[in-house]
Amino acid sequence: MKEGLSFLTRMKEERESQIRDIRLTIYTLSRSPLSVIGFLLILLFFVITLIGPWIITYPQDIKGAVHMDQKLKPPSRAHPFGTDEVGRDIYSRVVIGTQLSLQIGLIIIVVAMGIGVPLGILAGYLGGWVNNLIMRVTDIFLSVPGLLLALAIVGALGPGIKNAMIALSIVWWPGYVRLVQGKTLSLREESFVEAAKSIGASRFRIIFSHILPNCTSPIIVKASMDMGMAILFAANLGFIGVGAQPPMPEWGAMISVGRNYLPDHWWMATFPGVAILITVLGFNLLGDGLRDVLDPQSRGQIR
Repeated sequence: MKEGLSFLTRMKEERESQIRDIRLTIYTLSRSPLSVIGFLLILLFFVITLIGPWIITYPQDIKGAVHMDQKLKPPSRAHPFGTDEVGRDIYSRVVIGTQLSLQIGLIIIVVAMGIGVPLGILAGYLGGWVNNLIMRVTDIFLSVPGLLLALAIVGALGPGIKNAMIALSIVWWPGYVRLVQGKTLSLREESFVEAAKSIGASRFRIIFSHILPNCTSPIIVKASMDMGMAILFAANLGFIGVGAQPPMPEWGAMISVGRNYLPDHWWMATFPGVAILITVLGFNLLGDGLRDVLDPQSRGQIR
């Protein structure tokens, strides 16, 4: 009976602690107007991604329909963002472009984390020649500008959105290795890790039960900021012509076509550019807010 009451008491305390953490998170974010703006921009981005197919007006234009009688029309009630060089509705293409941008960002970040996080933990925890080997390879990748390396990889693989995502994933993983390796180096000397070793816990258990959970905060912050940058880099590749290929509604490729019609037909490049601006700005502002929330020193100052 006493054990049951003790269990219920612990559950109640854990629930109350979780509620306090949620309230603290909301409070910390609400103190930063820029973080709130970033959260609202990203919320808008996800809402448009979800409801995009139901709010577009010309779904056939997503797949490359041609309406030469409607080409280069300025923004109007029928076409809020105007039309492009073959008469396609730019509003519909920009809206559906949010889905493609989200897919690009998620795939790049997930793949980069899947490679970089395990390597960073192994390098930081095992040390020795394992650390030296992993970090030297990481330094080689970090020594080359990311966009140039991505261009070289896409050039070898061939143009296309899939190859662009592969190239950017290869470019992105070294940053996670560096981040997690540094965090692991500090965690492996903590008393709770030493205590786990003293009771005979295996390396696998120590890494996945003690070290990895304590690395999640910086990983989440970096991932939130990298989402915007991954979308921007993919747009850069599309702008150059080695990323998404027509008629795919990718923002960078749309800007690349639109620049040929500036300044008379400004809407072709402006609206995809504004979409990129809002998305990247939102992820960066939200990342700054999450860093304040997940930073233990910030929490201590608030308390």
